[in-house]
Amino acid sequence: YCVENPHIATSDWGWAIDPDGLRYTLNVLYDRYQLPLFIVENGFGAVDEVVDGHIHDDYRIEYLKAHITAAIEAVDQDGVDLIGYTPWGIIDIVSFTTGEMKKRYGLIYVDRDNDGHGTMER
Repeated sequence: YCVENPHIATSDWGWAIDPDGLRYTLNVLYDRYQLPLFIVENGFGAVDEVVDGHIHDDYRIEYLKAHITAAIEAVDQDGVDLIGYTPWGIIDIVSFTTGEMKKRYGLIYVDRDNDGHGTMER
């Protein structure tokens, strides 16, 4: 169960966009366990559209920038021992929660739709 915070933006699927929450969570985990942390699969799912042969996903870039900045602040300012960070996916994959291709996470676009049509070109 999740309590919605009206002061935090969300994605089209209702996922919170909260870099401060990431920093806070890193601090809580590190304070509690005193072990190095590794962020795995942090990213932003969105419906991306090809326009002029390109994906203009500044929203994804801003999401990653804000969350990576928060992680750096946790290390530099708070003393968290963070040994790594990986984005959600290097290429678009089928959504685990919805089984759709329209919900894209990757840094590299894959030409495929929900019905399995497309060239699979990257």
